[in-house]
Amino acid sequence: MITLKEALAMSKDELNKFKDELQTKIEANKDLNAYIDVNTFGEGVPVAIKDNIQVKEWSVTSASKILQGYIAPYNATVIEKLLAAGLSPFGRTNMDEFAMGSTTETSCYGKTLNPVNPEHVPGGSSGGSAAAVGAGLAIAALGSDTGGSIRQPAAYCGIVGMKPTYGRVSRYGLGAYASSLDQIGPMTQNVEDAAIFYDIISGSDVKDSTNAMRDDKVSDNLNPERKLTIAILPKYIENASDDVKEAYRKAVEALKAQGHTIVEKEMMDAKYDISAYYVTATAEATTNLGRYDGIRYGNRVEGANLEETYYKTRSEGFGDEVKRRILLGNFVLSSGYYEAYYVKAQKTRHLIKEEYAKIFNDVDLILSPVAPNVAPKFGELANPMEMYLSDIYTISVNLAGLPALSLPIMKNAAGMPVGLQLIANAYEEQTLFDGAMSLEKEIAYK
Repeated sequence: MITLKEALAMSKDELNKFKDELQTKIEANKDLNAYIDVNTFGEGVPVAIKDNIQVKEWSVTSASKILQGYIAPYNATVIEKLLAAGLSPFGRTNMDEFAMGSTTETSCYGKTLNPVNPEHVPGGSSGGSAAAVGAGLAIAALGSDTGGSIRQPAAYCGIVGMKPTYGRVSRYGLGAYASSLDQIGPMTQNVEDAAIFYDIISGSDVKDSTNAMRDDKVSDNLNPERKLTIAILPKYIENASDDVKEAYRKAVEALKAQGHTIVEKEMMDAKYDISAYYVTATAEATTNLGRYDGIRYGNRVEGANLEETYYKTRSEGFGDEVKRRILLGNFVLSSGYYEAYYVKAQKTRHLIKEEYAKIFNDVDLILSPVAPNVAPKFGELANPMEMYLSDIYTISVNLAGLPALSLPIMKNAAGMPVGLQLIANAYEEQTLFDGAMSLEKEIAYK
């Protein structure tokens, strides 16, 4: 597959020919179920779009039955930025319903397969985007990351996935899961493409009240020769699998070979991250999903009265995982439990931010696992608690609002990709991409 950088230099005729070839290739790989459908919008470089990002006149459903029949009336800000830069949406990618899941098994369109080995999950919730790029069915794709939903599927599918600093990319037009955690980000074949894509979609937007209103760019200033101080976390990875520990060792050696300074740091037990994240995310999800009532838009199941219409629409429209998180969110926000759970979660979130700030006083980047293991086989995370724990290494980044980038390091004995992530301080995307490019250059993942 050609890179995004190469595609941006193609002529209109070359692009049209390439799109026809790409459409044929996608049709030939329908079993992967990376795409829900393949629509086109504009004449630019084709990029795949996760099914929770508004593209005008497209059906946009967040992979949920409750939004069947909804047609987007406007473009998300990131789509407007794509079009202005000579890119164009090309197909909706599959995802976990309302971005709630780690395997892309909760989609109403059925599961997506891992392009490396179809017996394994592609990760989630941006599993369709990751599988499309990993299988060579997309030059690049947009995903969204609430607790690792770009970085984890990128690691499982052997591609690059980047979560920007909270506020660097507009959320206007993104289907909300947890508003204080969600970020749209690029999923690409290499680090340079990720930097180019990030530059295109990032920047100020008056339509998003949480936008950082910063327009500095990174791709023109990429410098893999820059020497950085990078923190490693020996105790933090003790519960990771042998494959992840081996990849971590390889990455540390590669960073040393590139001349970076390696220092050891410690972080608090990640069990606190899990607790703070799932209380915060489900509380916000409960509020955000309250709008799906069958009255304003989407699917409706008629009842004898208004209350019964609400009840039937939401009962039949939402899947089990979404219902589970709505119930949990209502519980932690309910009278008598708000102080015991939600307020404590916000205090813990503040501690997590402070811990990162303390580490970044001494270092430029942190090297961390993305997941405890390689992509599991379908059915291995049937227990919801096991699925939640698979996010143990990614969610603290969202709680702290930091940028992070996942890139492939090696393959295990069974041929499955093992990815790691670099984490930077807020608004230090330039440092993040410089460090990631340096690591990618030394590792030379194939």
